[in-house]
Amino acid sequence: MSDRLVVRLEVNGMPREGLAEPRRTLADFLRDDLDLTGTHVACENGFCGNCNVLVDGETVRACLMFAVQADGRAVTTVEGLAEPNGTLGRLQQAFHDNHGLQCGFCTPAMLLTAHEYLEAHPDGGTDEQIRDAISGVICRCTGYQHIVDSIRAAAGGAT
Repeated sequence: MSDRLVVRLEVNGMPREGLAEPRRTLADFLRDDLDLTGTHVACENGFCGNCNVLVDGETVRACLMFAVQADGRAVTTVEGLAEPNGTLGRLQQAFHDNHGLQCGFCTPAMLLTAHEYLEAHPDGGTDEQIRDAISGVICRCTGYQHIVDSIRAAAGGAT
């Protein structure tokens, strides 16, 4: 008798399913079972925010959420921010153009956090508001200014 459960969810707009043990994290399920390796795992205890994904449009720490908790929900990973033809989405392009990528480890979580922020603040808000919005994602390079510039550019503001 298997202790794995069927997990059905919408990932990046597509129906997906797999089997997961009840204590398997969403991060591991996305990376290992659905082969969506853009979700990065670092501290594995929710501190760094590098595993952030969107669940029903809200940022969550995928290392703290079980895959079974996402059953029936919509999950967006960094792969889902690209255009349907595979080219970079506006926010991804802004990070590229404004050097917001740096080493790249925090970039997927930063992009998803910024996406949620820009959904609520399409004009970009102030630099202080942007910094507050991304404060839950630790950048190992400490290069937050380029990230703020990138988010501002994606909102249409000058960098």
